[in-house]
Formats: sequence, structure tokens, C-alpha cells
Amino acid sequence: MSEKIIGIDLGTTNSEVALYQDGELKVFEDQSSKLFPSYVGIDDQGELVVGTQARNQYAAYPERSIKSIKRKMGSDEQVIMADKEYHPQEISAIILRRLKEIAEENLGQEISKAVITVPAYFSDRQRQATREAGEIAGLEVMKIINEPTAAALVYESGHKGEKQLLVYDLGGGTFDVSVVRMEEAVVEVISSHGNNHLGGDDFDAVILELLLEHLRDEYEIEEPDQRVISRLRHAAEKAKIELSSQPFTTIEEEYLLEKDGNPVHLRMELSRDRYEELITPFIDETIEAVHTALRDCGLVATAIDEVLLVGGSTRTPLVRSRLEQDLHQVAHGEIDPDLCVAGGAAIQGAILAGDSVEAVLVDITPYTFGTDTLGMEDGIPIPYFYVPIIKKNSPIPIKKSEVFYTIRPNQESVQVTVFQGEEPDARENIELGQFSVNGLSEGPANNEIIIGFSLDVNGILHAEATEKRTGLSKSITIDNAITRFEDDELDSARERIKDLFGDRTEQVGDAEEADDNADQGRKADKDNDLIDKAKNLLEAVTDDDDREDIVALLEEISDARKNGDKEQFQTAVEELTELIFYIEN
Repeated sequence: MSEKIIGIDLGTTNSEVALYQDGELKVFEDQSSKLFPSYVGIDDQGELVVGTQARNQYAAYPERSIKSIKRKMGSDEQVIMADKEYHPQEISAIILRRLKEIAEENLGQEISKAVITVPAYFSDRQRQATREAGEIAGLEVMKIINEPTAAALVYESGHKGEKQLLVYDLGGGTFDVSVVRMEEAVVEVISSHGNNHLGGDDFDAVILELLLEHLRDEYEIEEPDQRVISRLRHAAEKAKIELSSQPFTTIEEEYLLEKDGNPVHLRMELSRDRYEELITPFIDETIEAVHTALRDCGLVATAIDEVLLVGGSTRTPLVRSRLEQDLHQVAHGEIDPDLCVAGGAAIQGAILAGDSVEAVLVDITPYTFGTDTLGMEDGIPIPYFYVPIIKKNSPIPIKKSEVFYTIRPNQESVQVTVFQGEEPDARENIELGQFSVNGLSEGPANNEIIIGFSLDVNGILHAEATEKRTGLSKSITIDNAITRFEDDELDSARERIKDLFGDRTEQVGDAEEADDNADQGRKADKDNDLIDKAKNLLEAVTDDDDREDIVALLEEISDARKNGDKEQFQTAVEELTELIFYIEN
């Protein structure tokens, strides 16, 4: 029987965990609910609470409760819970670990692997932070997939034939839209667009501002304390939900606060019409994103066969009416918008586990990645000229490379800066990282430097630069963003979360050691495959310099193995990888 790999939708407001096995999809329940509130807190006794209990205490004790942590993933901002600071990865790890436990309680066995979903428009550093959260939680993150892609996988399992879907995903804190082509058992994402800071939380915020305005007008209360604001925010969220099915709602909060020794009781009626007027700018932005996604893949609205709704915020009636108005068709909501993403992650987990699943996933990158150089236009130099290497909406995994040239004779080094974005001026894009190649060979200007980028199946970026003449190279994985934990920090975070959960079992340590041994075994197999590939390539290579470089690196690898020099071995393996990549491309 294959190993079980769970699927997790790590959401802004709610999270879910699921498993797909033997043709059956099961979303696990906690306290009779498949929706697990993405809240973390510390209770009166100083104990950790997660999920429903943390959500229930949030209004009364916001200073020791955390919500909507997903919006901070990928930033260096720390949050305070019960007077202690935590990284966003640590709070997310607490949620992930509890979801892991829920799956284990339902299955009666230990779970160590998961597929986790992220918004399609999540950046590289946000994806890295999500992966770190999984590691801290004690999970091996087998794959990170985009939420609209996961939803399409669930949809594909019950529908056959060729069609083009538009997946509209509006959650608590993020929004994206993807155009998906489905043919037979292949699910191919062909374009995506979105906003990582737009969702149901913003709808709550406009209602909250109405309530604060009411307090100012009726009671001359200008700045209520944090507990009052927390209660009002909770009331705003409740009102938003009620307005999805009712034309009016009454917001009531008794004994909200005191003024001049008298209690203040809040009571305000809100109509759906007024609410929809307030959130129209947000919905307008999502509709603009829909048309951007269509333009990016060269389609018009009439080319879309079906519209699939994902995320709890799509229950807002205005969302459906605007989509129907713009796309001239009824949006599909027969698959629970709150649960389909976790289900798709579980299906992907089953595929990775080797189960028989009739689905092939082809995903894309929603961003362009490139570097900068000194450009020329009409003989005028242009600094910070942006050169895209991997373009937006390219299928992943992908490798691309371009040749660049040194500008000075005997130039000793080049610096490569990696950017994410679409602007022609590199400085207007997001800088992801940089590295230098030092010790270039002497010679005239125009020394050829090959810069290659690759995106893996998780959307994680790798970059390398190679001097063509000598094979001298340097590479970087963009996992050193501002959120990146060093190994010792990751270990500390893992222990810190274990302490909060109140366990330090040897069993966990044994499992981690076993996983480490397995990882080392897989790496050794991969290195041996690389060496065999290099030896076979020697027969086909016609360039004498390339042959000499391969032979030299193989000898260096052999010597490092004999001497037990791990650092030298790893360096030689990386250089051989880059050389083979250059020769093959």
C-alpha cells in the first residue's frame, strides 16, 4: 500500500486537510466541521489553542490571538502573541501541525508528507515561507501547487471532454484568476493574474469602518481600544456572511464599552445594497484581473466554457452577478468553494504517492523573472535595462538561458541580480537576490557569460551564471529572501513549536533521522546518475575544451569522494551540473 500524502489548503480565514485514496476524496473534520479556522492563540492558562477555540477568544483577547497570518507570509514582519514575537512561518506551522494531527486522528496512523496549496499569484519568497512553515510543522512538503489549479483538479475528476475553464478564486485574504485548459486527463493552466492582498478581509474592513463611523457620529467615540475593535471586526465578518443570503442584517453588540460611566450598546442596520456599494471597487479590481488573464492567453470571454468559483468570499452575490454580466454565463458553484482546493491538493498527493489517478497537472508561473544589463538604444547606453529570461505564463518546470557580454577588457567579475516583474526598468521590479561570478579569465571585452534560470514544480527559482570560455560558474537558489531561516533558526523554530504543543518525543526525532537518511540516499542516487550522464556525454561532445572540463570535474569528484571532502564534492557536482546544462542547451 502506498504512503499517504495529505493535501492542505492553508487559508487566510479557514484551512482544510484532505486525503484522496482508492478513488475516494475525504476532507477531515475537527469538532464536526471540515472548515478549520486559521486562528492561533494562548488561553488563560498560558496553553496553546488552535482553530475554533482560538477564533472564539479572538474578540475578547486579541493581544494573545492571531488571525489572517497568510497575508504576512513572505514578509519579515513579526507578530506578537501573548507578549512574545513569532515569525509568520511559525504561526502557519502551528496551523499546519494541528491539521496534520487531525489527519492522523482520523486515519489512525502517522502522517509525514503533504501537498500544500498557495495562491497562484504568491511570490517566490511567499512560497518559500510556506515551505518553511511545513518543515517547522514536521511535514515533508512534497509539492506546492496553486489554489486555482487544485480546484480544477477536483473539477476534472467529475467532468470529461475538452473545455476551457476560468477559475475565479476569492478567499479571505487573496485573489487570483486562472484560465485552465482541460483535455482528456490533462489539466493545463495557461494564464493567471491576481492580488495577494485582496479578499474577504477587505470586505470586513469596510463594514468595520462603518461601525467606527457610527460610534463617532452617535457617541463621539474617536479611538476605541483594541478589544472593542476586535469585537467590531468579528461583528463585521458575521454581518458580511449574513448579507450573502439576506437583504438586510442588524449588527448588535451590547456593552461594547463605557462612556462617561454609562454602557454603550451598538445597534446598526446594514442593507446588502449599501454593503455591495462599499465593496464594488474590490469586485471591479477582480473583474479587471479576469480580463487581464484572458488577454494574456489570447482569449475572449466567449471562449470560456465554464466559470468555476473557489473561495468562501465567492458566496457574495455581487461576485456572481458581475461575473455573469461580464462573461455572459452562470458561474458553477456545485463544488463547495471552501473545500475544493484541499481536495485538489489531496488528488495531487495521491498522484505523487503513485496511486491510480487519471489526471496530469501542467502549471505555470504567474510572473516574469529576469536580470538587468547595460542596454543600448540609438547609441545611447541605458542602465538597469531589464532582460526577461523566464516569461509570465510559462509552463513549469522550465529552464531558460541567455548570453550576456562583459563590457570591459580583462573584466574580473560580473554581478547577477535576479528580478521579478514586467517593467522595462529593472529597478521598478522586485529584486529577489543577487550573486557574483569572480575570477573571470583575462581577455578582451565581450567575454560571453551565459545566465540561466530554472523554475521547479513548486515555483521555486534557481539561477546560475557561467563563463563560456572556462566553464567557471556560480549559482543561487532564491531561498535567501528576507524570510529565509538558516538551518539553526529552522531547528529553533521547530523546537519552539514543539514546546507550544507540549511534546518532545524521541519518536519525532527518530522519524526525522529516518527522513534525513532517506534524503541522503536519494541525493547519492541523483549524484551517481549525473556522473553516468557525464560519462555518456563524453562520447557525443565534439568540443575539446568541453571534453577536458568534463574529465577534470569527474576526476575532482572521484578525488573528493576518496578523501571524504564533502564541500569539494558538492562544489564539483554543482559545476558539472552547470556544464552539462550549458552543453545540452
